[in-house]
This record gives sequence, C-alpha cells and structure tokens, in this order.
Amino acid sequence: MELAVQTKGLVKVYGGKVRALDKVDLTVDAGTSFALLGPNGAGKTTLMRILTTQIRPTAGEARVFGLDVVRQGSKVRRLISYVPQEMSVWTDISGYENLLIYAKIFGIPRHERRKVIDEVLENMGLTGVQNEPVSTYSGGMIRRLEIACAMLIKPKIIFLDEPTIGLDPAARKVVWESLQVFKREYGVTIFFNTHYMDEADQYADNIAIINQGKIVARGTAEELKHSLGGEIITITFEKGIFKPDIAQEFRKSSYVKDVIVEEEGLNVIVSDAESTLPYLINILRENGVPIGRVSITRPTLDDVFLKFVGTRIVEKGRISDVKHMRDMIRKG
Repeated sequence: MELAVQTKGLVKVYGGKVRALDKVDLTVDAGTSFALLGPNGAGKTTLMRILTTQIRPTAGEARVFGLDVVRQGSKVRRLISYVPQEMSVWTDISGYENLLIYAKIFGIPRHERRKVIDEVLENMGLTGVQNEPVSTYSGGMIRRLEIACAMLIKPKIIFLDEPTIGLDPAARKVVWESLQVFKREYGVTIFFNTHYMDEADQYADNIAIINQGKIVARGTAEELKHSLGGEIITITFEKGIFKPDIAQEFRKSSYVKDVIVEEEGLNVIVSDAESTLPYLINILRENGVPIGRVSITRPTLDDVFLKFVGTRIVEKGRISDVKHMRDMIRKG
C-alpha cells in the first residue's frame, strides 16, 4: 500500500534545549484516517507543522507521498491541506465569499470556481447558508466552512489540528460525517489530532500515542484496547485512606496483569474480574483500606492513554478556552 506519511528518526529541538520530537518513526497508509493522541506539549502540533512544511526538523527525515518535506516542500504543498485550531475564515463576509477568496489563493481557474465551490458547500451541508455572513454561523458551521476551504483543491491528504475542539457532540458528529464523505469519494487521507477519545475510537483506522516527543503506542483502536488485557477493576478509596504500596501488593499476584495508580484509587488490569475481585478485596481488608466504590469495565482508549502516558487527557479547560476565543472572533 502507498504511504501517505513516513518519518524516520525525526527530531525537533527548540532553542537548543527543548526536544519536542525525539526520533519519531511513523507510517500512515494512503486513503486511511489516522489519529495522533497525546497530552499538551507532547509534540503533536510540532509533528503536524513539520509534515505541512511550516517548520523544519532538526534531524531525521519526513516524507509525504514520497516527497521530502524539506527538499521538496513546494511539491508537498500542492498535495496537502491544513486546518489549524485557530480561526481560518473571515467572519464579516459570507461563506461563499470565503470560499471564493481561497479558490483564488489556490489558483483554481476562474471557469471552474463556481462548480468546485458548490461541490464543497454541498458536501459540508452549507449550501443553504452560503450567502449568510459567517458571523451568524454556529461553531460547527464555521468548522465545516474551514474544512470546505481546505478541500477546494481536493488534496491527497488533509491535516486537522483538533478539528472539533469546543463543539457540542451533535456538531462534532456532523463535521465527521462530512469528512467521511470526502474520504470515501476522493480517497483523501485524514491525519488528525484530538482531545476526544471517542473520535479516535470511532473514526481513526489507526492511532498513535505520543508522549514527550516519542511514539509510545501504535495500532488500531481495538488492538490498543486489547493490549491492556481482558477487564479493568476500578477501585476508589475514601479520601486520605489510599495507601500507594497497595498497588505493589496487587502486582505480586499472578492474576493481575498491571496496576495503574490514580489520585483516588487504582485501575487493576486482569484477565477475569469475577475470580480476581475477591482476592483484591481480601488484600485491602488485611491492610485496613476501606473501599469507596468498585466497578468493572472493558478497556477503553482512555485507559490505554492512561497506561502509556500516566495521566488522562485534560479536556475541559483547553476546550472552553478555544470555544470562548472562537465565539469572541465570530461576534467581532
């Protein structure tokens, strides 16, 4: 299969000190949807900016459809589109006028512009509001317009930096349904990072987790979840009672595959929760640790992220900040 993205030993150091990327090896198949997950500052945006030729790597190699992003940057830019987190449309003009400006920037011939613009408007569900000022659009409509602008040239690969951050679940679903249309009809490769685990789980063909500039896990959503084991026993304790050394006691058991420590308790990864739970409860009783709550679940991507990164993705503050910023820009 043709590779849309390939990196070998990719390194990016800022200011001679901060190593944002640390020997990243990565491949993404053409025509697939690929999600890059990681905490803030892990290197996600740096990697995306190198692949879109915005910045140069310090060392290593990065290719997009076989083209070197440094030596053949102009050719790479003809194949890609990029949708940043920041607002990339004008709010004081209409959606159609925004698309017309981008069509001119992209060099789309005059006689083709109307047809191309009408096509992306229809695919993104914006035909009915194309002549309305963007300042009247909802957050989800603005994001779809930004993606429509990026899709005017029918790129071979589109890079999306947190494509639905700050949107409500219904708006997120519409954005992704529209992206799936482009992927299906034009074979577009979708490379995105996100703070929403459910998006990666549902829409990504493959996922990589990056932490401190290194790729720490890679696979399909199911492969990553299966790598943790059969079931997860989550035990929370009364505040101030939790004893960290209990985790070590659990790890001694042949029934336990792994233990992930959180502030209020433990996530214990086991093959069979039903047979293992009585054993764990007995250890807690022997150590005088009162149990607050116990639950049993199948592994999720969030659990995978916690295992490899050591923390869960913090969504709330970042998302609300982005939403507030975009609302202020839209309202002028």
